[in-house]
Amino acid sequence: MPELPEVEVVRRGLERWVAHRTVADAEVLHPRAVRRHIAGPDDFAHRLEGHRIGTPSRRGKYLWLPLEDTGQAVLAHLGMSGQLLVQPHEAPAEKHLRIRVRFTDALGTELRFVDQRTFGGLSLHGTSPDGLPDVIAHIARDPLDPLFDDEAFHLALRRKRTTVKRALLDQSLISGVGNIYADEALWRSRLHYERPTATFTRPRTAELLGHVRDVMNAALAVGGTSFDSLYVNVNGESGYFDRSLDAYGREGLPCRRCATPMRRRPWMNRSSYFCPKCQRPPRTTP
Repeated sequence: MPELPEVEVVRRGLERWVAHRTVADAEVLHPRAVRRHIAGPDDFAHRLEGHRIGTPSRRGKYLWLPLEDTGQAVLAHLGMSGQLLVQPHEAPAEKHLRIRVRFTDALGTELRFVDQRTFGGLSLHGTSPDGLPDVIAHIARDPLDPLFDDEAFHLALRRKRTTVKRALLDQSLISGVGNIYADEALWRSRLHYERPTATFTRPRTAELLGHVRDVMNAALAVGGTSFDSLYVNVNGESGYFDRSLDAYGREGLPCRRCATPMRRRPWMNRSSYFCPKCQRPPRTTP
């Protein structure tokens, strides 16, 4: 699933190509793509018509397109393979095209939602006074948000009584950090993924957040991480941060810091990649 850098790359593309355009019509080609819009495909399409799209917004891995002067927004669930593409009208339809949105202007491009595995979709929701879709009001701010509160995060981390990687993936504590970037930040911090959060001091938390932000910004600079053709930006281009990964996917390869072979361990139906020398596991109490 795309993480914060990938979603931010898409958001920036939408801000350039879709913001402040008025919807002429919307076409739902597969009902599953709007299954989270309870009123159904026809209602979804009808409610978009004639409305002007505001500046695309994001919190963590959640992306939405506000509809100006309506108090509503189109929330995008990219899932495992969802793509929001800006394409010329005459471009052939993608094999897995699910939704098409046309605009009233003469720019000659339209917005398409393409989803091979149909885990993603679009849905329309009311928004809070600050513009946040009501269904994601429980999602914490992400570490690149200027209003992210480092001290509040540290205190919540200490209270949570869990392990550090679980905390990084807890969207109620910090949003936007997924499995790949958690492993990268932990490698940079020399922290084992099972390190108890109750042991974190303020300096340790600050160091971890610094590395989380560094990893996110480095990925943003090169368009995110793509391991196949399923994650692309609005122009269909893949990111290439995967070429710079220090931990994730490097099982058996030498640690870039100490040359010890990297290891992989099953973790919560995922994998954790780490260096057994630089990221020593926490001591267990007898």
